[in-house]
Amino acid sequence: MRLGIIDMIGLAATLIFALPVANFGVTKLLAGEATMGIALVVVAVAMVALPHYFTDPRTIFTKLLKGLLPGRFRNGESTVESDNGPEQES
Repeated sequence: MRLGIIDMIGLAATLIFALPVANFGVTKLLAGEATMGIALVVVAVAMVALPHYFTDPRTIFTKLLKGLLPGRFRNGESTVESDNGPEQES
């Protein structure tokens, strides 16, 4: 997965918030509170993983546009006429 400069800045901003949550979760785990510790570590991992693997901005934008466009523009096929005239279906 190649990240651009904006993606790297976004990842750094996410890690600024996720690392303390993970650290607190590990501390709770070592203190004997397994449920709370595991929950906090899972939340920290989700904070980093979800934006990059499930909610890609390009994917959301593409799905939004496909939903707004009329049906004839949704598929990638071209309706350009050939030199012999319009295409005939057999």
